Amino acid sequence: MTLSPILSAQLTTNQDIDPKRLREAFGVFPSGVVAAAAEVDGQLVGLAASSFTSVSLEPALVSFSVARTSRTWPTLRRAGHLGLTVLADHHGGVCRQLAGDVEHRFDGLEVTVTEDGAVTLDDGLAMFDCSLYREVEAGDHVIVILQLHAVEHADTSLPLVFHRSAFGRMADSA
Repeated sequence: MTLSPILSAQLTTNQDIDPKRLREAFGVFPSGVVAAAAEVDGQLVGLAASSFTSVSLEPALVSFSVARTSRTWPTLRRAGHLGLTVLADHHGGVCRQLAGDVEHRFDGLEVTVTEDGAVTLDDGLAMFDCSLYREVEAGDHVIVILQLHAVEHADTSLPLVFHRSAFGRMADSA
């Protein structure tokens, strides 16, 4: 496939990519949001990620990306098991809380902690118990690949959507 002369003239080369413009371009693609959490050394540790995706059915794998500068991921990655919770459209405040002050990330949140230390939010759309399968360094992020051990699909609400650097909702098609 070749690009038409008109289209190719509109595209800039890699050398012309401005990080601000790139972030804006990435932002036009809406994504769901998950909470990744575990109990580590007796403390609840977690973060929110908008880069969650399924990877494989056999073995059952999912992934999300985290900034290499994250101060939370080095602690969270030490957990034997991680909980992932797919956030619902009413979780915008929860997502901001999970990105906020470390000592208060779980204040007022109802969570379940498994025997293996995976932490999930009780009112999420889906919950996964996982363990670290592999990490792949990719530029300024790390792609975290997790193997699933258990799944619970509890809610039929709409998901929280991250789009154009803001949280939003999908329109109900019913």
